Amino acid sequence: MTRPMEEARRVADAVLYEGYLLYPYRASAAKNRMRWQFGVLVPPNYPGEPSSSVTECLLEAPGDARIDVRLRFLHVRGKTVERREDDGYWPVPKLTVGGRDYLSFDEAAEREARAAVSLSDVAGGLRVVEVLVPGERVIEPITGPDGERTGRVVCEHQPLDAELRISAERLPGPYGLVRLRIEVENTSHWERADAPREEALRRSLVAAHLLIGVSGGAFVSLLDPPLWAEAAARQCRNENTWPVLVGEPGRRDVVLSSPIILYDHPAVAPESPGDLFDSTEIDELLTLRTLTLTEEEKREARITDPRAAEILERAAALPPELLERLHGAIRHLEMPAKPKRGDDGVVVGGVRIAKGSRVRLRPGRRRADAQDMFLAGRTAVVEEVFLDVDGVRHLAVTLEDDPGSDLRREQGRFFYFAPDEVEPA
Repeated sequence: MTRPMEEARRVADAVLYEGYLLYPYRASAAKNRMRWQFGVLVPPNYPGEPSSSVTECLLEAPGDARIDVRLRFLHVRGKTVERREDDGYWPVPKLTVGGRDYLSFDEAAEREARAAVSLSDVAGGLRVVEVLVPGERVIEPITGPDGERTGRVVCEHQPLDAELRISAERLPGPYGLVRLRIEVENTSHWERADAPREEALRRSLVAAHLLIGVSGGAFVSLLDPPLWAEAAARQCRNENTWPVLVGEPGRRDVVLSSPIILYDHPAVAPESPGDLFDSTEIDELLTLRTLTLTEEEKREARITDPRAAEILERAAALPPELLERLHGAIRHLEMPAKPKRGDDGVVVGGVRIAKGSRVRLRPGRRRADAQDMFLAGRTAVVEEVFLDVDGVRHLAVTLEDDPGSDLRREQGRFFYFAPDEVEPA
């Protein structure tokens, strides 16, 4: 199970650092003053944000299948610069000593908790795993050119407590499906409901997500389940998380339960040279913009966070041929669909559908076009049946109540649907 889990880690790492620090990577930028928006599980007594998440997914697995659960999150580390005064040390936003700048700006460390269970151990039962992260405080003195201590940097991890609760239920029916349920809860003690959010974040699980692997079984996609599993998939309840299959297309042994919405089998573009904390395929734009920062802006970014300094160094050292790779990539080529003759059709619900047939549109969940939500339930006329190079039929339709249908028909501009996305009108 180790290899598939490690292969999924690159995508999970992108989720872990999504939004960690945004361009222009400076603490003074407005967008970096309200940090950590995804997957935050706050202490249970802190209001306004969730303290727990629930993941439910489907398995095809016998009782001796093994489940590997990995809870991964960021643990915020407070970094405060303090200036030395006659009466002690006092926090300041920034301190410059001997030409070097010190900045108060929180960082984060990666945390991971693991649990391995047999499916038979949690079927009809509950396995509770405590996650206890101890606190830590490190003080770095700041001295001037004359060796006199002028301040200090205090870096502190607050202790953090959480629970993983793993259970499973074998569903009735002939398919042997199992519903796996994993709850993650921040159980840290907290009493100050009126505390600033940045304080609560230091006792929170940030960008919390799960990597769930199975040996001796296979997961079922919740986004695109087979017909026989659709009812069971609809009954799965997920709160503050979004489980998808990860790994190479076709693999079903690892699920990523993500705090951001993804599709099955997400992947980081192979051209990407490294983290930019924004996994939306705009590496070229962010890299070019980073190169345009002024020296003063770069100086502030470097002291904001060590990871920001890495981005600046990587952008400056990126050779032209690698920068060119970011400009665009063709993942695959598809041949255009070829129109069949008008007398060719398909059978839907026992009714033959062909050119001129009236149908009602029922867009499937597999379709990614946001416009589909406005077409669901509307009546359309089939203009042509198309057959692609794989022998799969598609229906080209125009809306029955669209006053521009004649113009669309003349220009060959149709809506396209699979036969299982329509019903006879």
